[in-house]
Parts: sequence; C-alpha cells; structure tokens
Amino acid sequence: MEVLKVGIMGTGRIASILAETMVQMPEVCLYGAASRSLEKAEDFAARFSIKKAYGSYEELAADSEVQLIYIATPHSEHSRNARLCLEHGKHVLCEKSFAANYSQAKEMIDLAQEKNLMITEAMWVRYMPMADTLKEVLASGIIGEPMTLTANLAYLVSDKHRIVAPELAGGALLDVGVYTLNFASLVFGDEITDIASSVIKTETGVDAQNSITLLYPGGKMAVLNSSIQVLSDRQGIIYGTKGFLVVENINNFESICVYNTDRKLVGSYQRPEQITGYEYQVLASKDAIEQGWTECPQMPHQTTLNVMRVMDELRRQWGIRYPFETTNEE
Repeated sequence: MEVLKVGIMGTGRIASILAETMVQMPEVCLYGAASRSLEKAEDFAARFSIKKAYGSYEELAADSEVQLIYIATPHSEHSRNARLCLEHGKHVLCEKSFAANYSQAKEMIDLAQEKNLMITEAMWVRYMPMADTLKEVLASGIIGEPMTLTANLAYLVSDKHRIVAPELAGGALLDVGVYTLNFASLVFGDEITDIASSVIKTETGVDAQNSITLLYPGGKMAVLNSSIQVLSDRQGIIYGTKGFLVVENINNFESICVYNTDRKLVGSYQRPEQITGYEYQVLASKDAIEQGWTECPQMPHQTTLNVMRVMDELRRQWGIRYPFETTNEE
C-alpha cells in the first residue's frame, strides 16, 4: 500500500482537526467525508479539498475506494457506525471513548476480528513518541519505583449539548476522564485491585466532575480527576521512591520534567515537532493495515476493553445509565 485512502464519518470539531492533519500527510489521501446532511458534508469537503462528499454514512461505507474510516461521531453512535463500516469491509479508526460501554466495545472488536479488519481506538496520546519517552524514562529507574500518580483533565465545555446529553453518552468520564484512565494505564497497567470514586452530576444526570482512586498490586495508587465545568492544568505527576516527574498536558504530552529526592530538576524532555499530534494514530493504523493486523500495538484491544470495563464500573457506582443501554449492555 503506497497511499491509504481515508474517509471521515462526522464533520465536527475533531473531524476538522483530523482533516487539517491528514491533508498535510503524504502517506494518506483524505478521500471522502460524510455527514447526515449532504450540505454539511459538501461544505466540509470544500474546506479541505476532499474529493467526495456523502449525505449519509452508508454511502461512505459502501464506497469501494475508501480503505480506512475515521469515526468522529458522538460516543453513543460509535458502535452502530463501526459495525456499518466493518460490514462493508472497511478498517476503522474510532474516536475515543471507543464505545458507550464494554459490551458495545467487545462486539465491535469481535466483528473486526471475525472479518480480519483493523479497528483501533483513537486515543491519540498512546500513539505519540512522547508516550514511548515516558515509558523509557520510567524504565531507566531515575525516579525509582513509581508508587503513586495523580492526573487531571478539565475543560470549560458544559455548555455544549453533546457533552451533557445522556442520550449521546455525555459526561466528563467518557469525554475527558478517559484520558486520565489511559494515563494511569500507561504507567501502572490494567491490573486494578480496587476502584473508589466520587461524582457530581449535571442537571441532565451525567457526571460533571469526578474523582477516581485506583489501587494496584504492590501498594500502588492512581488519583484521577476530570471535569467539564472548570479549567485545569492538565498535569500528570508520577511519584517514585527516588524522585518524581511531571508531564505537562496529559492530553498531548508537551514535556516531561524529572526531579530528584531534593526536588531538583535532573532531566527534561520536550515534545517533538508535530502537525497536530493526530498524525501518529493515522500512521499507526496504516502500518497495522499493511501488516495485516486487526489491532495497533500502541492501543491493544485488551487495553481498550479494560478501560471500558473500568468506566462501566464507575458509572455503576454513580448510578449513571444511558437511556439506550439495555440490561445486557450494563
């Protein structure tokens, strides 16, 4: 495969950033864009000089020219949209959160594996070079054994309908909390021994703010906070037996600063130049497709499922259930 032909499903803000990114990537051809409104699709296609515009998602999925479809629709639609793509033989890069719940995520992955198609979650920080840098710094032992971490992510987005709508699987957890969970997963893995949490809900019944404490084997702990009502510093801090390190912006690692037991700076790593940061997940998807893999090693299916299971448990603790969820999907 020389150039990967990509279609975008959805034409919102994230889709625009992906389009802006892909038009600067010689490895891919942004071939088509689909919306439920042909007018919106045509406007989007014109903005980014995209060849095809589709007035339905079905038309995009059915186009034999398209190889990979990036799903940029609300969380509530990911499962339905992904199944549509997979049934038409398309590989899938699906925006986070991957699905509304574990059951949907498992069905999506099972179908992709059955059809020998690649599907992966667009948890973009997992694909970035800085994720590898973080792992290398921790493996070097410079801060000793990591025992505790804190992470937060919060944006002023509670005025957006999608963010607070239960029918769209809204709330802080699936939109921004998923980043804090992935940060903890990057550092401590997914063997969690206990989950405790607190929540403050919106008037619509989804989580406005949450605080999560995860316990791991060996006495390790992660304390995570996310919100759609305030602005945070977006830091991730990892505390070890010989020092600590600070990651600026867990939503797109800008820098990693390492401190010793005297709290003196002993190491600093800066994010390499990037288009937007979204290019890495596209390149990883292309590589996986070329290799004949059904998943990307940077974001294994099992990790996606583990995080989805944790989010299901958190919502169970909070008494939050989306209107479209059946008993089998809880």
